[in-house]
Amino acid sequence: MKFTVIGGTGLIGTQVVRKLTDAGHEALPAGPSTGVDLLTGKGLDQALEGARVVVNLANSPTFDDKSLDFFRTSMDNLLAAGEKAGVGHQVILSIVGVEQVPQLDYYRAKALQEELLRQGPTPYSIVRATQFFEFMNAVMSWTSDAETVRLPATPIQPMASADVASAVFEVATGAPLGGIRNVGGPDRFALDELGGITLEAQGDTRNVVVDDQAGMFAVIDGEVLLPGPDAHLAATHYRDWVREAH
Repeated sequence: MKFTVIGGTGLIGTQVVRKLTDAGHEALPAGPSTGVDLLTGKGLDQALEGARVVVNLANSPTFDDKSLDFFRTSMDNLLAAGEKAGVGHQVILSIVGVEQVPQLDYYRAKALQEELLRQGPTPYSIVRATQFFEFMNAVMSWTSDAETVRLPATPIQPMASADVASAVFEVATGAPLGGIRNVGGPDRFALDELGGITLEAQGDTRNVVVDDQAGMFAVIDGEVLLPGPDAHLAATHYRDWVREAH
């Protein structure tokens, strides 16, 4: 079976392409580096030719209000091209709790992407994942200096990108869900706690200070980023992962 993986050269996409190929499928990575432009539609018809499933892992280049236009235009173009090509299953990767964080432009944009997919002409699946282990250093860099890392105590339940890729692969190779599958990691942390674990594993002697005004996650209320009781939980523990990564 042929799969077209939009964003197939990124962190998740490369792993999904590899899993599909190892399983005996034809997996075509598609994106700017392969001549596909989601915003103009250039190259989409060729990329989707013969594809039974489209896995959309493309991401907006910005996290501000411009991300709304990116996801609106890219989904419109991809759904139209998929219908033309006879694609039977459209899959996207989204974020756990995305519709409960309207304060963030990027989360509103991802919620819009989900809604466009639901309203589209093709059977679909939405994989909602929690935050990736790999992004923790970037999150800390937003609100840190030479001595201190400031983080809110936001509850999160992060997961490894490899486990995200496995979840996307499983859904993409199955029947369309016509709905959402939530996936997350096995362990719950406060974000400041996770920052401390990360610094210790990296031999970084900076201190973590709880600051409920620090960074993007400061605006998030309660436990909306946690995957919930119906979620599929992955096996990789953050402490094991960060120890091996460093």
